[in-house]
Amino acid sequence: MKIIEPVTTKEFDQYYALRWRLLRAPWKQARGSERDADDESSTHLMVLDNSNTLIGVGRLHFNSIREAQIRFMAIDYPKQRKGIGTRLLQALEARAVEHGASRITLDARETAMGFYRKLGYSPQGPGHTLFNSIAHVKMKKEL
Repeated sequence: MKIIEPVTTKEFDQYYALRWRLLRAPWKQARGSERDADDESSTHLMVLDNSNTLIGVGRLHFNSIREAQIRFMAIDYPKQRKGIGTRLLQALEARAVEHGASRITLDARETAMGFYRKLGYSPQGPGHTLFNSIAHVKMKKEL
């Protein structure tokens, strides 16, 4: 397994396709809904398995000079609960530290709160509800 930044058009196409398939398609959202205006100024990481198949994605952007935010993090279903998400999160955190962040925020789906708590994130209050059905919780970690 390796974690890389997508560089080529093909890598970005694969990255966004997985992001859409895991985070938008199950709720019948259109292609393109997996992207937002912060994508251009963000750090994107992708996880490849030993056969170079894409199995995970995550994005880091800065809200301020010291606060980074993780968004669009997902691991393909058959690969979940194998430590891949932990490694991806740690890689995103390392990038945040390299660029001067002292804290990271994220909006975790309620079903993922345990994962983030285990890795040092604390709930800060309710977040948004995506597609009128996916409740989120704002979480933070001091680096």
